[in-house]
Amino acid sequence: MGPRGPPLGGSTRKAYGEAGLPRATSADLPVFTHAPKRRFKRPSRAIGFLLYQAVYAPLVLVRSIYRQLIVLTAMFVTGAWIFSYYDGLAPLAAVLASVSTITTIGLYVPNHGDFATLNHTEAALLIVLIIVSVGAAASLLQGTVSSVVNGDLARGAAERSLIKRLKGHVIVVGYAHLGRYVSDKLGELGLDCVVVTRDPAIYESLAKKKALVVLEQENRPIVTLKEAGIDAAATLITAHEKDQDNMLIILGARRLRPDVRILSVVHDEQLVDTAKNAGADVVIPSAVSVGHLLALSATTRDLVGIVFSERVGTREIAQFTVFKTSKLIGQRLQELTKLAHVIGIVRKDELIRDIFDPALRIQQEDTLLVFGDPAQLYELERAAGAV
Repeated sequence: MGPRGPPLGGSTRKAYGEAGLPRATSADLPVFTHAPKRRFKRPSRAIGFLLYQAVYAPLVLVRSIYRQLIVLTAMFVTGAWIFSYYDGLAPLAAVLASVSTITTIGLYVPNHGDFATLNHTEAALLIVLIIVSVGAAASLLQGTVSSVVNGDLARGAAERSLIKRLKGHVIVVGYAHLGRYVSDKLGELGLDCVVVTRDPAIYESLAKKKALVVLEQENRPIVTLKEAGIDAAATLITAHEKDQDNMLIILGARRLRPDVRILSVVHDEQLVDTAKNAGADVVIPSAVSVGHLLALSATTRDLVGIVFSERVGTREIAQFTVFKTSKLIGQRLQELTKLAHVIGIVRKDELIRDIFDPALRIQQEDTLLVFGDPAQLYELERAAGAV
């Protein structure tokens, strides 16, 4: 063990104990008591994404250019009628002449190229036909190239289809700071997660990585939450940088899903009750959580976690090693409960699971994982011979 800070006693304990830093007002840490199970493996999701893109690509391409296709079809029919009516061409020949004229191939020239004697009405109709057709063709080409090169429409359709397949997933609203870490950790845990962001650049970046992401429509939380699959979600986490944005999401989610679990961050501690009244189940003030972590980290090198709870207050999770001079060697775990709760023992790089075994005794070089008040943990660590 390296050197450690001053013991948590006297005025130090007052600063960090019951009368010190304000406690977060969450019912408990944001623990997923009913953690969503992964419904399908992530590799299969990537394959499914590609399959959906392949299926939807032709459909969304047609959907994006169908207006231009209708206009061009109408122009082909109109041109065929013109050549059939004014030049007496058979139906098939009239269609060929219309296509040839509109595409500027020029296989057929009205009135044998003698425009001086061409019927004025026919000439006027052909001028309108060519202008409208060229405009529609240019728009058609632009829409086709955009859809094929960017793949935005097919990708969006694939995302929506995959999101509809999810059940019991987590929705993370806000990706600027906290939301990024939350979604990354959910990914590590293997939980299905849908990210909601307002930043088009972030949306594009995540979409290219085949992440499930929804571009938030500002001031339209209902629409955004529906796109993120709120109907089948298990948990919603709001992590916007502005508290008022979090409130709108909470209100919208509670309206759509009275039973969904909502976890929210607030940056202004005075808004904790407001967020709870809006419908949040767990509200964690960001400044309080970071403040506790920094303060307790300054007092010990052995801190591995912090628990904030209205029921038990602020508690520290620490680890330390039992040295050969420790008086704890040979003791049962029950004998340590007056100072702290041992939640785990690491012995020879393996975690001992049955810590309630009456025959289990502490050995030299055991690493104890303990949960309790910072001052009591300091006393326990002294007993372990680590100070």
